[in-house]
Amino acid sequence: MNDRAPQPVDRQLPTEESRDLLALVREIAQREIRPRAAEEEDAGRFPRAIFTLLSEAGLLGLPYAGEHGGGEQPYEVYLQVLEELAAARLTVGLGVSVHSLSCHGLAGYGTEEQQKAHLPAMLGGGLLGAYCLSEPASGSDAASLTTKAVRDGDDWIITGTKAWITHGGVADFYTVLARTGGEGPKGITAFLVPGDAEGLTAAVPEKKMGMKGSPTAQLHFDGVRVADARRIGEEGQGFTIALAALDAGRLGIAACAIGVAQAALDEAVAYALDRKQFGHPIADFQGLRFMLADMGTKIEAGRALYLAAARLRDAGKPFSRQAAMAKLFCTDAAMAVTTDAVQVLGGYGYTADFPVERLMREAKVLQIVEGTNQIQRMVIARHLAGPESR
Repeated sequence: MNDRAPQPVDRQLPTEESRDLLALVREIAQREIRPRAAEEEDAGRFPRAIFTLLSEAGLLGLPYAGEHGGGEQPYEVYLQVLEELAAARLTVGLGVSVHSLSCHGLAGYGTEEQQKAHLPAMLGGGLLGAYCLSEPASGSDAASLTTKAVRDGDDWIITGTKAWITHGGVADFYTVLARTGGEGPKGITAFLVPGDAEGLTAAVPEKKMGMKGSPTAQLHFDGVRVADARRIGEEGQGFTIALAALDAGRLGIAACAIGVAQAALDEAVAYALDRKQFGHPIADFQGLRFMLADMGTKIEAGRALYLAAARLRDAGKPFSRQAAMAKLFCTDAAMAVTTDAVQVLGGYGYTADFPVERLMREAKVLQIVEGTNQIQRMVIARHLAGPESR
């Protein structure tokens, strides 16, 4: 394994404050996250202490309002923070993205009273969140979810099972989408459920090919009682809330993907400069140089794409199509770049002595989460050509 520290990405940041913020993130990543990433991923250890540190540093609520404990940073800046964290360890970068996603509903649709009561702890009080939309039989077809919430006086009783929940079993709160009305998207409502609610249990985490340090588990709701004061938005508004959150969340996944790809490129370049064959560093050979050039180009293109979408969001303009494009392109690029990085390292790339094999395994899940890349293509095509006629 090489000991070269990766060169900082040359970022175009809007303010001096944001430049200082990225410098802080790089310092935390290099000192606290990157050195233990391989060992902890191999052991399947969840880095809760890191999330506590990030919360104390004000990094868990960056895109939210300062009056509620957020960092008031534009998405353009927040996503580059995610990229830096994911480059050090995807479990951390994606975990911050998921936490931000779980705060989105309350921050965007909650009442002022709800926001004052809950957001400070969620954004900067050391709490960690999770987002509960998918179910065992409801993934890409999220509007068909069957977890039910039934009104009981001033409470709701939630019953059902959620699946593929990042931070399942370790989160302090869950944003839960449940059916309160008829079939389809108009019958879904969002709730803020405490992690220690009676009747809420987590299954044994899934055994995954990558991101082993990030628990992904089913959650079982066995008559979980939630006060109506924890309902987010209006009854039947949950699916609208979910879609708005997913547009933003897809940009988070895109940024994480570019972070993983950048980490893989850094490893490949360092190895190519150190490794000698036929009396020369292998970086001298044109075939390999062209591979590195293509890898770097994919990364720069992906970064530009997710930042362009982020700037639309920051300007209050529609960005759903661009978010889908960024998620699609960046995650496909991460898969291609990490695969090429393994090839650059040859046999060593296939061993756990170097991180590129782990990065390759981790890149795969990014093509699946927050809407598969096949779903992203459907979203993009609908924006371009309208809905299907069938």
